[in-house]
Amino acid sequence: MEEHKAKVQSQFSKSAERYVTSQIHAKGSDLAKLMQIAALKGNEEVLDVATGGGHVANAFAPFVKKVVAFDLTEDILKVARAFIEGNGHQQVEYVQGDAEQLPFTDERFHIVTCRIAAHHFPNPASFVSEAYRVLKKGGQLLLVDNSAPENDAFDVFYNYVEKERDYSHHRAWKKSDWLKMLEEAGFELEELHCFHKTFIFEDWCDRMNVTTEKKQELSDFIKSKPTEYYQKFKIVVEDGRVYSFRGESILMKARKPTVKNKGSS
Repeated sequence: MEEHKAKVQSQFSKSAERYVTSQIHAKGSDLAKLMQIAALKGNEEVLDVATGGGHVANAFAPFVKKVVAFDLTEDILKVARAFIEGNGHQQVEYVQGDAEQLPFTDERFHIVTCRIAAHHFPNPASFVSEAYRVLKKGGQLLLVDNSAPENDAFDVFYNYVEKERDYSHHRAWKKSDWLKMLEEAGFELEELHCFHKTFIFEDWCDRMNVTTEKKQELSDFIKSKPTEYYQKFKIVVEDGRVYSFRGESILMKARKPTVKNKGSS
């Protein structure tokens, strides 16, 4: 587990700047929806776990009392801070640490967010339990992540492709997996939204510094799959190489009950 977290730090230290400028991260439709369903009142304290390029923290900062931008990787916190403060937002605190062992007191935050990051966590159930702990009663967890198909063969394919492209990838989970983790921690699911994500193969690989040789291997692997994979993942091939394919992300809004559920953490 610690070895994997070291891989995450290594990978994101090398790719930090690319996550600030990535259009999928900066302007995805899921970010607008996340802000909409948060139903902000203006007095909230928000914890943005695995802040990455800082896009969620940046979006929340003008509309809440305080944001804590939290990440495992010091280098990515530096570029997130430069991005956020460059937009004129000063009410953001930057904290380095582990999403599975949050260094905050019980029931501190009104909102915990985590966007396009949990597939790097070795034990996401621990993160969910920690999010539950640091949320106030009635607080909300807003979770966005790439999701694997419910079909086992498609699940294996998608996670293999992600892992080959990014050695810090741990696992994209199915919707059913996330629902189980949330309910077992004590959360009540309020909303679930699904988004199609088209990955432009070259850009998707370049963001993780994939070598030319590895790109070719990965393209050949994707191309070799049967027709049903082309249909499911909308694989597009141009000039003998994969040009794009489509994945899915989910946005889940879960609430910590005002009265503690039996069996919750």
